[in-house]
Amino acid sequence: MSSLPKKTNLSLHSDQDRGDGSLKYILSGDGAGDLFIINENTGDIQATKRLDREEKPVYILRAQAINRRTGRPVEPESEFIIKIHDINDNEPIFTKEVYTATVPEMSDVGTFVVQVTATDADDPTYGNSAKVVYSILQGQPYFSVESETGTYQFKTPESSPPGTPIGRIKASDVDIGENAEIEYSITEGEGLDIFDIITDQETQEGIITVKKLLDFEKKKVYTLKVEASNPHVEPRFLYLGPFKDSATVRIMVEDVDEPPVFSKLAYILQIREDAQINTTIGSVSAQDPDAARNPVKYSVDRHTDMDRIFNIDSANGSIFTSKLLDRETLLWHNITVIATEINNPKQSSRVPLYIKVLDVNDNAPEFAEFYETFVCEKAKADQLIQTLRAIDKDDPYSGHQFSFSLAPEAASGSNFTIQDNKDNTAGILTRKNGYNRHEMSTYLLPVVISDNDYPVQSSTGTVTVRVCACDHHGNMQSCHAEALVHPTGLSTGALIAILLCIVTLLVTVVLFAALRRQRKKEPLIISKEDIRDNIVSYNDEGGGEEDTQAFDIGTLRNPEAIEDSKLRRDIVPEALFLPRRTPAARDNTDVRDFINQRLKENDTDPTAPPYDSLATYAYEGTGSVADSLSSLESVTTDGDQDYDYLSDWGPRFKKLADMYGGVDSDKDS
Repeated sequence: MSSLPKKTNLSLHSDQDRGDGSLKYILSGDGAGDLFIINENTGDIQATKRLDREEKPVYILRAQAINRRTGRPVEPESEFIIKIHDINDNEPIFTKEVYTATVPEMSDVGTFVVQVTATDADDPTYGNSAKVVYSILQGQPYFSVESETGTYQFKTPESSPPGTPIGRIKASDVDIGENAEIEYSITEGEGLDIFDIITDQETQEGIITVKKLLDFEKKKVYTLKVEASNPHVEPRFLYLGPFKDSATVRIMVEDVDEPPVFSKLAYILQIREDAQINTTIGSVSAQDPDAARNPVKYSVDRHTDMDRIFNIDSANGSIFTSKLLDRETLLWHNITVIATEINNPKQSSRVPLYIKVLDVNDNAPEFAEFYETFVCEKAKADQLIQTLRAIDKDDPYSGHQFSFSLAPEAASGSNFTIQDNKDNTAGILTRKNGYNRHEMSTYLLPVVISDNDYPVQSSTGTVTVRVCACDHHGNMQSCHAEALVHPTGLSTGALIAILLCIVTLLVTVVLFAALRRQRKKEPLIISKEDIRDNIVSYNDEGGGEEDTQAFDIGTLRNPEAIEDSKLRRDIVPEALFLPRRTPAARDNTDVRDFINQRLKENDTDPTAPPYDSLATYAYEGTGSVADSLSSLESVTTDGDQDYDYLSDWGPRFKKLADMYGGVDSDKDS
């Protein structure tokens, strides 16, 4: 029985109550005046006796404050709901006093026998007062009952990976030690290959685990027969029979929210390349595999369709074009479609979609290459001079079939004809005997190429034919003003040989002209460029005749040069510049003889370059009466350098010799 205490904290109070006793509280509704009374002065509500939730769980009362003198309400009526809390004051009661059932004597373990049902009048939503647990008091080990529904039972989500423990079962054994060890095994049932059982060595409990992946949508309940046995039995007790027992285990597979599943692992669609925008190509389909069958929406993964060529209807999965297609640009489009649960966007799946663009004859055939050929002046009529080939970007189902012909404007009066070989090639043939390159050096031959598809596409290509002179073998030699390189013309080696001959001839002419010019030159070369490049500068200048103490001019004496007048003139004689330690020469005769010898050699040899003279006599002192031996002035009055100095070399040598011949003997050389 449920009860409500006589003293409660439930009370009614009006804002109009000043505590002077002018107001009166009244109560009406379920049990008012019988089960519930109200203090008319304070508004406190009390129960008059014990209450039974199972008889009436809820009471609805109405209370009001009225003026004691006039009897009129001072506030609107208020409604109260009193709910009786349950206590476990009822025992479970079976729906029948006796259950009668039959079972065949050879029935398999786990066979259903009878369903027993017990009810509890207590509140099932409040605590465990109404929870019923079943157990067998007599009849074991032949029968068993599930504790919650009247037969062991476990639950596991369908997402449980292999190895996940589901539940434990326990077989009792009054023995101790080794004799109390228990082994468990699954011997029968629908889940022999789906579940497994192992023994916890510490507790001797059987642990049922998942062996393979589960699928709620395929099977929701598995019934297993689990057997417990003693692995250690003394032989003397074997006559007592098998030391084992069995129990039935029911495993409930719980549904888990899974992502949508497409009807195919991949989709392949086709569409013509001339399809208009918004043309439907096909569709994909996906469903929520869960029992709830939540609706899904579709979308295209834009990472696989960056140009947004395709789109999809989010509701029905129809694929349609959003841009024009071109098979010659891209034959296959590989995109990915996403299906997402509307109620749970985290649950989504993907599927590849391959779209093939079918060919349409929208390209005209054209020459496979640029054709430029030649015809010999002595060619005969009907002579093949070039074979033509064509290509087409289209890919017709039956293959390419090209046809070749001369353009209408060139068909009449042409000097050449086109022969269609019917194998996608054509030949250009001569139409007459002999051609004259001086009358017509080049022919432009327009050729029309057509395909055999629908609609027919054609284009016009131009073949350039040059008239050339050929040898008796038909090899091209020359075409008008320039030679045309051709596989049957001059070889690369022949052209190189001709070029080398021309270069050799030019070099010979240049050398001959140079030698001839050299013979006509004066004894001393006057050319400014020749002498400028061969001046040796020492960046040192002495004091002339007055500075003979600073430099021994006797070092200029070269006995080898005096004895041998046949020195080489093609190189600078380095031997003249080698330093030699010679006694200081006081005799001016040696210097004079040396200079005279040099002067004589230069006067008698008109082809000798001035290297020796410049290299030997580049030194002079200051104050020389012969002035400078060089015509190169470091500073001039007008700022321009005079390079015309070769013409006065002879007189300068003579003047220097006379000067040394006329010096006093007591003066320093």
